[in-house]
Amino acid sequence: MTDPVAQIPDHDLIDEPRLVVEPGVAARVSSVVAPVLQGMGYRLVRIKVSGEAGCTVQIMAERPDGSMQIEDCEAISKALSPVLDIADPIDKAYRLEISSPGIDRPLVRRSDFERHAGHLAKVEMAVAHQGRKRFRGILRGVEDNAVRLHRYDARQDDDADVLLIMEDIADARLVLTDELIAESMRRGKIAEREMKRNLGVLPPPPPHAKNDLSKRNAPNRKLENGSKTLGKKPPKNTKEHRLTAERLRRGDIDPIEGD
Repeated sequence: MTDPVAQIPDHDLIDEPRLVVEPGVAARVSSVVAPVLQGMGYRLVRIKVSGEAGCTVQIMAERPDGSMQIEDCEAISKALSPVLDIADPIDKAYRLEISSPGIDRPLVRRSDFERHAGHLAKVEMAVAHQGRKRFRGILRGVEDNAVRLHRYDARQDDDADVLLIMEDIADARLVLTDELIAESMRRGKIAEREMKRNLGVLPPPPPHAKNDLSKRNAPNRKLENGSKTLGKKPPKNTKEHRLTAERLRRGDIDPIEGD
C-alpha cells in the first residue's frame, strides 16, 4: 500500500483547489497571495486576518508534499511583501506573518484528508448532516466527494462511520495526538534528507530503501463497543501536546531531531 497523495505529480497538487476559502478581507488577500505562492511552487492553506498587534495577516502555506521549513517562510515573506504593498488589499497598517500549517493543521483540500487518513480529526459542517454539525473521529479517507469519518461517540445501534460531503464542510482540522506528533517528525526528517540530496549534500538512497509512511499507520484495534477502527482510542489533547505543537510551529524545536 502506498500513499495516494505521493502518486500525484507536484503540479497537480499545487493546482488543487481548496474546499474551504475565506470571506471578506481575507478573501481579498487570498486573491493576491495565492497566484504568487503557486508560481513559487507552494500551496496556500489558510489566511487569517486578526486584530492582534493592531492588525496581523497570517498566511499559512506549504510545499506540495505538506512540508515547510523556516527557509520557505523567509522566501515567501520576501516575495509577498512588495506584492501586497502594491495591491494594498488592506486599508490600514498590518503585520505580515508567514507560517506552516502546524501539526494540528487545517484540512482544506481533498489530498489533506487522504494524506492524514488514520488520524483523529474534528469537522464542523456548514450544512448539518443527520441533524448535527460537529463531528470528531478517525479519518478513513475519501470516497467520491465525501470524507469518511469513524465516530467514537456513536451509539451502539448507530453506524459509527459517516460520510461527510466535502463541499458542505465549514472547518476541519487534525487533533493533536502522540501519533500525529511522531509522524510529523518522521515526515520532517524525510523532507530534510530529500532537500539535502537535491543540494548534493547527501548521496542518493540505496535501491532497497523505502520511505513509505503509509505502512506506518496504526493497526486496526477494537473499540470498547467491539467494532474495529484505524488507530487507537483517541488520547487526550493535553496542554503538553499543544505546547509541543506551538514550539514546533515557531521553530523552537527542530522536527528532524529524533522522534
